[in-house]
Amino acid sequence: MRKKRHVVLAIVAAVVLAVAFAGPSIAAKRQFFAIATGGTGGTYYPLGGVLAQALNDKIPYIIATAQAANASVANCNLIREHEVESAFVQNNVAYAAYAGTSQFEGKPVTNITGIASLYPETIQIVATVSSGIKTIKDIKGKRLIPGDRGSGTEVDCLNVLTALGLTYQDFDGVDWLSFSGAAQRLKDKQGDVAFITAGWPTSAITELTTTSDVVLVPLDDETIAKLIKMYPFYSKIVIPANTYKGADKDVATITTMAQWVVDAQVPTQVVYDLTKALWEKGTFVLRKGSGNTPAEAPSGAEIMAAAHSKGKDVTLQTALNGMAIPLHPGAAQFYREKGMIK
Repeated sequence: MRKKRHVVLAIVAAVVLAVAFAGPSIAAKRQFFAIATGGTGGTYYPLGGVLAQALNDKIPYIIATAQAANASVANCNLIREHEVESAFVQNNVAYAAYAGTSQFEGKPVTNITGIASLYPETIQIVATVSSGIKTIKDIKGKRLIPGDRGSGTEVDCLNVLTALGLTYQDFDGVDWLSFSGAAQRLKDKQGDVAFITAGWPTSAITELTTTSDVVLVPLDDETIAKLIKMYPFYSKIVIPANTYKGADKDVATITTMAQWVVDAQVPTQVVYDLTKALWEKGTFVLRKGSGNTPAEAPSGAEIMAAAHSKGKDVTLQTALNGMAIPLHPGAAQFYREKGMIK
């Protein structure tokens, strides 16, 4: 698999160089470029899908695909093994992967680099009304769903448990499930509380609230302050009332940033074009001296904003927020041209 991926990246690099000198006929030889996302019930998957379509429309040598995956931790491992070219991950997980800490102890992902921070990802804690859970401290002894194994959601769950002085042994059973699986388990009353880290509104929660009596569990100020002190990449956020059916009050919690990361082996020109396609209008034709950049072609960010509510939070102004890993040279070149970095 690794050898095959290396071959693909080498082909992409060759195509880029050839297109620059050989004209539009070379541009017809399009190459695959994957974006690993998350489960179909989350936010990564739909946003990754529309971003992939935008890249296909704007970069003639790319065939981009969004692949459902197990989210942040698993996606970082895919990057390390060169099994995907790029992925969506949480910024805290990306940092741990690069630094070789937490789940990546002894196995750092040294080839992970950044393209952009996209939008805030909120830790949403959902409990059934029948469980009697009203505050975060009520979750002890309940049936817990911390997210998929190896996901950023599980990382967030473990961080919250650590702040509360709890471990998995303090619960009456732990099931590792995707967002959709967690929602189904709560609906069937086979679980009491689930952690879901995603941009809100999250489709899995929206669908759950239409069929089941559930509550969003707030984090109290003391727990939030402790979490931010322990893990500085978090910040406080409030989920507004009526974001979900039956949630008629604001709910305080914490948030990270979703980031688009890429294998450092992807050629500089390719990542430059990906970054440009994310933020600028126009269709990019790699042909020496070409001025063919139609103004009517929307940016990837604009397409995401039109397709999903969290897409509205994808802005150039916040593209470097929480970027604790190195930028890919291609992305750095774009931001340098914009005067955002030196």
